[in-house]
Amino acid sequence: MIRESSKLKTVFKNSLRGSRKLKYVDPEGTLGASSLDKTGGVSKMPKARRGLKEKLEAVLAPSELSLVYRSYDIVGDIAVIKVPESLVEKSRLIAEAIMETHKHVSTVLRQVTPIHGDLRIRGLEWVAGERKTETVHREFGCLFKVDLKRCYFSPRLLNERMRIARLVREGETVVNMFSGVGCYSIIIARHSKARKVYSIDINPDAVRYMRENVRLNRVEGVVEPIEGDAKDVILERLRRVADRVLMPLPEKA
Repeated sequence: MIRESSKLKTVFKNSLRGSRKLKYVDPEGTLGASSLDKTGGVSKMPKARRGLKEKLEAVLAPSELSLVYRSYDIVGDIAVIKVPESLVEKSRLIAEAIMETHKHVSTVLRQVTPIHGDLRIRGLEWVAGERKTETVHREFGCLFKVDLKRCYFSPRLLNERMRIARLVREGETVVNMFSGVGCYSIIIARHSKARKVYSIDINPDAVRYMRENVRLNRVEGVVEPIEGDAKDVILERLRRVADRVLMPLPEKA
């Protein structure tokens, strides 16, 4: 979904060298729900869904089974599920079925609030497995360490991240305004010949993980993590430096 924000568009044109267009990306994506395997690729969902359905049929009534969300995210070894209020008491049964279906999943969390606030975080509660919210996710040969309770992360945008990286030309400078833990920035650095990627986020936890991910992926010379409000950062130090501006647009923008 492409959204227009005339206020931000006017401000962030300041970061562009020339007349290139801004790129807007909806962080929730319109790519459809997906489940990812432990290598960061899209899993064989028809087979996984069949296996999960068979396991759930053994523990849920048909009327309950019809209410179960068919999609869920797997980030590293953590599955994040949504459960209707009427089935909250069955959350553990659903979680255990997911862990049996995806053997590498060691933790299942239930999303209890939507993504909200300037820091783009969501409420999560533990359901089954290890009691943790931190994991390492692999995507297109890149590693991303993330705490899902403290930072925004969506595995649903993996193909969009690579699509954007392939658009970047050799020697270009990119400004990524809402970087999270650095997924777009690092994939661009690893899969293009960008000269520099300025990677901005206002969430201090996300920036801390971003810095670690930059080191993990050995792109220190290309990706520069910056903590702060993107508007202020650009107006203060990144005027007219970018060939491309990436806006993984937060909900309130």
